Amino acid sequence: MQIFVGLGNPGAKYAGNRHNIGFMALDRIAGDHGFGPWKAKFQGQLAEGRLGREKVLLLKPETFMNLSGQSVGEAMRFYKLEPGDVTVFHDELDLAPGKCKVKTGGGHAGHNGLRSIHGHIGEAYRRVRLGIGHPGRKELVAAYVLHDFHKADQAWLDDLLRGMSDGAAHLAEGDPGKFMNAVALRTAPPRSSKAPEKTVAKTVAKTEATPPAAATPKPVPEDSASGADTRNPLQRLADKFR
Repeated sequence: MQIFVGLGNPGAKYAGNRHNIGFMALDRIAGDHGFGPWKAKFQGQLAEGRLGREKVLLLKPETFMNLSGQSVGEAMRFYKLEPGDVTVFHDELDLAPGKCKVKTGGGHAGHNGLRSIHGHIGEAYRRVRLGIGHPGRKELVAAYVLHDFHKADQAWLDDLLRGMSDGAAHLAEGDPGKFMNAVALRTAPPRSSKAPEKTVAKTVAKTEATPPAAATPKPVPEDSASGADTRNPLQRLADKFR
């Protein structure tokens, strides 16, 4: 059994925020893969289902971002799981919008949700880092992550969420490479290497010229009795050049 955790803040006020992309990822996976209904448990919302051959619990902590570790730690201990059985989906300022990377272990890079999880279960869990871009200045970060995605972001956001859902079973089965391939097929589909066929204009088809019919020689007047040519010399000369 595994736990997929999506980070975000509860309530309609935050639903479309950049900080809530982890919640969005789990909602897409749950809907596409026929998970059971969301139920209040472990200070969050929990849904159960299967991804490929693996039983997976989807958990959205409702403790607010800064206390996410309380919910994750409670669920992990209840099911007697290890940190390696936990995968956390979260927003990542240091990745360009629409980019996705998977890593295991490491620091929290100042992310308050990860900081809280570190404090409750350690750092040896897997993370799916979802790029939302950076506002450019540190003092703008708080307002940026708590602001809704713009309309212009919806296309890449939808592709990213679909790609993660497509590859979710690979991630659950321990193959992050195939998971990343599934994401890439949505976010950066390969271009066809085959050059487009050029339309060749079919110009005038070869037509067989019909040779002109051979001129039928003018009959030479003959004497009906002897068969001799009865033309005078002038007529014979004129007929020669006809």
